[in-house]
Amino acid sequence: MRSSSIYVSILLWLGMSFSSHAQQHEEVPSGVFEPSLATPYHSVLTHLHFLQPDSYDPEKAALVFLHEGVDTTRAVDLAIKLKQAWDGRGHMVNMGKLPREAGYTDSLTNRPVYAPIQHTPGIFLEQEPGGNWMYSRQSFEAIEEFHSDVFPYGSDFLTEFLPHSVSWQFMGLYLWQHLGILILILLSFLLHKLLTFVFNRLLYRGANRLGYDKLVRPYLLPIARPLSLFAVFLMIMVLYPILQLPVEASFYITYGFRALLTLFVMLVFYKLVDVFGLYLEKLAGQSETSLDNHVVPLIKKVLRVFVVIIGVLFILQNLDVNITALLAGLSIGGLALALAAQDTLKNLFGSLMIFADKPFSVGHWITSGDIDGSVEEVGFRSTRVRTFRNSLVYVPNGKLADSTIDNHGLRRYRRFFFHIAVTYDTPPDLIEVFVQGLRRIVENHPKTRKDFYIVELNDMGDFSLKIIFYIFFEVPTWGEELKSRHEVLIEIIRLAQKLGVRFAFPTQTMHMENFPGKKSLTPQYDMNMQDFKKVMDEYFEEKKG
Repeated sequence: MRSSSIYVSILLWLGMSFSSHAQQHEEVPSGVFEPSLATPYHSVLTHLHFLQPDSYDPEKAALVFLHEGVDTTRAVDLAIKLKQAWDGRGHMVNMGKLPREAGYTDSLTNRPVYAPIQHTPGIFLEQEPGGNWMYSRQSFEAIEEFHSDVFPYGSDFLTEFLPHSVSWQFMGLYLWQHLGILILILLSFLLHKLLTFVFNRLLYRGANRLGYDKLVRPYLLPIARPLSLFAVFLMIMVLYPILQLPVEASFYITYGFRALLTLFVMLVFYKLVDVFGLYLEKLAGQSETSLDNHVVPLIKKVLRVFVVIIGVLFILQNLDVNITALLAGLSIGGLALALAAQDTLKNLFGSLMIFADKPFSVGHWITSGDIDGSVEEVGFRSTRVRTFRNSLVYVPNGKLADSTIDNHGLRRYRRFFFHIAVTYDTPPDLIEVFVQGLRRIVENHPKTRKDFYIVELNDMGDFSLKIIFYIFFEVPTWGEELKSRHEVLIEIIRLAQKLGVRFAFPTQTMHMENFPGKKSLTPQYDMNMQDFKKVMDEYFEEKKG
């Protein structure tokens, strides 16, 4: 039912095309017409009129090719081939525009020549010394090449079996044309099914052998259908000129098929972008930075847009659109658009620079000017940064590309630096033991850098003795850094409390050493360095227990 409905639709359209085509040649005289080569108009009319089914006389049509020394059989063959090729490709001669002056001169070459069809400029008429307008001898070779192009792969031999003079018609087509269309539809259907099956099997086996069997169903099998349709329409494009359909129908079929063939190729490459994207995702999975995972979808989008643009340009070119003029117009419009959207283009190129240089990745903590936070997403226009106030900042990529970026997320170690201030009345031996205890805290903590740290008494301030505490944590995130800071600070306070070390703070204290009835506020230390060390060792032994 589906094939029959398609066939009926084709017949209705071809019938209307044939009718409209017949009306276009209302200037062709009906009835008796004598051959004439007086003007380009009469020569073309002689050629085409005597190859029509109701007035078929190829020897009279060959008069336009019958130069001196040219065999009649050769002239007849050229006349028939040119008519077949023009009809097969859908090239229509506009009889109303043909020159009717015997002394016509081409304005470009200033010669008595005329090309009936613009698409075949190598096939032209020229005025002979005797005054007759005939197809030039140079056109003979061009006719052979044009005919071979319309009927490739030797398909022209089938045209020898076509009837040239029949009278019975149905819906604008002859009986043999109806049969030819049915056979072509049947062949197309069978070939489509066969090629789809073959391509499916080939893609499935090839992917399995290469170890990519997971790609078959979602990515490779959808390629089989457009490949099959491409082959089917290519076969139809080769065979349909044999049917010698109405010229206007052939015109639309030719341009339609040329556009469809390009469309199917574009669909194949569009599907292959997904396969290439999987390969890029595999490479991105092996990369150390997560930014590559965001680059791959953008590359896939760019490739798809590129495939669509190139495909549309080829389709327009196959439809005889002047691509050069179109691109020139687009370039002028693109220049004006670029000037109007230069900020957008700047951000676009900034995105490309970020993806190429990879100054940061998603999840990294960055600082750039007033921007301070964690990167959540990198887009084509802007980068999304989550600040520590939990607000979201959208930063144009053009600004980031031109700015200095401090990437805290690439740090292997996170520095922790401050001064521990102890009171001036702390004995030197106690300070020495306290410093040793601080170093042991650093050594015992599981997430501190052990090969480099500084814990020394390095300054005597206005109100305290200052111990520099300069260490590094080997942690990946800020949260873990804060947790490690907490653990170290708690240990420092506990150690100081155990040893009796007092932390100093900026105050002014008046001491009354011998105030009657009051005990002195100054602590009394009656232990030596060994005693202090013993207390410290007891502290750490308690920690181990």
